[in-house]
Amino acid sequence: MDGVLVWESQALPGAGELIEQWKSRGQRFLVLTNNSMFTPRDLSARLHQAGIQVPEDLIWTSALATARFLQTQRPGGRAYVIGESGLTTALHEAGYILTDIDPDYVVLGETRYYSFEAITKAIRLVLGGARLIATNPDATGPSAEGPVPSTGAIGALISKATGFEPYWVGKPNPMMFRLAMSKVGAHSETTGMIGDRMNTDVIAGIEAGVHTVLVRTGISDDAEIAKYPFRPNEILDSVRDLLDQ
Repeated sequence: MDGVLVWESQALPGAGELIEQWKSRGQRFLVLTNNSMFTPRDLSARLHQAGIQVPEDLIWTSALATARFLQTQRPGGRAYVIGESGLTTALHEAGYILTDIDPDYVVLGETRYYSFEAITKAIRLVLGGARLIATNPDATGPSAEGPVPSTGAIGALISKATGFEPYWVGKPNPMMFRLAMSKVGAHSETTGMIGDRMNTDVIAGIEAGVHTVLVRTGISDDAEIAKYPFRPNEILDSVRDLLDQ
C-alpha cells in the first residue's frame, strides 16, 4: 500500500488507474500493509480520499494475518494485546478473548501510544508463560515530526527483558503472502507481488515463491537495491508501468 499506491496520503502515479484496470478484468488482487493499527474499513477510506477505490474486503493487514495465524494455532484463545483497533478488531472477529488474566499469547502491534505500564505487564505475562507474537518487525514508523518507535523496537525491548524472541507474522515472513493467497484462492505460480522494499516485500515474495516486482516510488532506489544479494524479477519506476499502453 504505502510506497506503491500512496505516499503520505497522495496517490502515486498510475495507482488508481491500475486498480480500476484490474477490477474491469475481474483480476483477483489484495492490497497488503504491515501496518496493524487500522481496520480494512479505515484503510479503504484512506485510499478513497486519495482517489483509489479499493473495497475493504480486498485489504489485507498484518493484524488480519496475525488473527488468522492465531485462529489456526489455538482457536478461541486468550490474548493480552498492545495495539489499536485494527488489531483488537481482527482478534475479536477471530473469536479471541482479550484479557490480561492468564492469556495464551501476548500480541504486540503498532500504536501511537506505547505505555510503559502495558509493556511491563506484557513482560511479566511472557515470563509467566504467555507466548509472544508480534504483527510485524518494523522498528520505526513515520510521523509528521519524524520516525517513531514501532513494533520491532518494542518487540526487541520485551525480548531483551524476557529472553523470548517474538514470532513475527508480517513481512518479511512469507506467511503474510501465503495467507493472502489463500484468501483469494491464488497459487504462487500465477501470483505476483508489487512492493517498494527489498528487505520486506521482495524477500517475502521470493520466499513465498511468487513473481516479484519492485517499484522505485517508495523506499528502494538503485543504491538500496545493490546492497542485497537477491534481486526482484522486475524493477519499475512506478505502477504506472503496469498499465496497458
